[in-house]
Amino acid sequence: MVELEKPGFDTVAFLASAGLGRAIIQLAPRDAFFSQGDPADSVFYLRKGRAKVTVVSTAGKEATITLLAADDFVGEEALAAMAGLRLATATAITACTALRISRGEMIRVMHEEHSFSDLFLKFLLGRSMRIQADLVDQLFNSSEKRLARILLLMAEFGKPGDPEQYIPKISQETLAEMIGTTRSRVSFFMNRFRKLGFIEYNGRIKVHKSLLNAVLLERMHERNPDSPRGSASARSASKAASRMR
Repeated sequence: MVELEKPGFDTVAFLASAGLGRAIIQLAPRDAFFSQGDPADSVFYLRKGRAKVTVVSTAGKEATITLLAADDFVGEEALAAMAGLRLATATAITACTALRISRGEMIRVMHEEHSFSDLFLKFLLGRSMRIQADLVDQLFNSSEKRLARILLLMAEFGKPGDPEQYIPKISQETLAEMIGTTRSRVSFFMNRFRKLGFIEYNGRIKVHKSLLNAVLLERMHERNPDSPRGSASARSASKAASRMR
């Protein structure tokens, strides 16, 4: 009797289609994937759109803790040994298309399909590194540099695409929550970035690559304090750094 070879698992197809334990959902801006305090019974894979994750304190103050883009997972706390309640709220910023995967199906496919578990593990490691970078940003960088970093992350620099990117509509209040400052300070920094030619703002924010260059040049200067002050690269770094302070 000939044993039939098991067909390979197609991770892309799995994340692109509905099936047993998973469903494709459409969300309009401000629709919630889930809310803080809901049962943690599923994981979401964002196929299109942008979203944010927020938490609300016992005093009723809301804070944005991270932004989501296409190919991100959210709601992974559902995979804990004992499923509990959602610790945060995930909300669509733009129109979103997502795959909702039940807790049981997510656990099954992670156990049985190594290609999928590898993909999910890489995502979790990437998120962990992002959280560490956010913590370092909060501890050591000025609020102006934190705002620059958030704008660059939202513009997805470093990924294939145009060198100048529009970011999703986001309020200055949300940006202030994310970097730990006031809305008036965010407004001041945004006007400064615009005057320096780092961004354009006319209904939507367009981030220029010059903002990335300024941040990188400052970091290069910080890491190489012994470089000759009179060199062209040192003068460029010093000029960019003085603009960002």
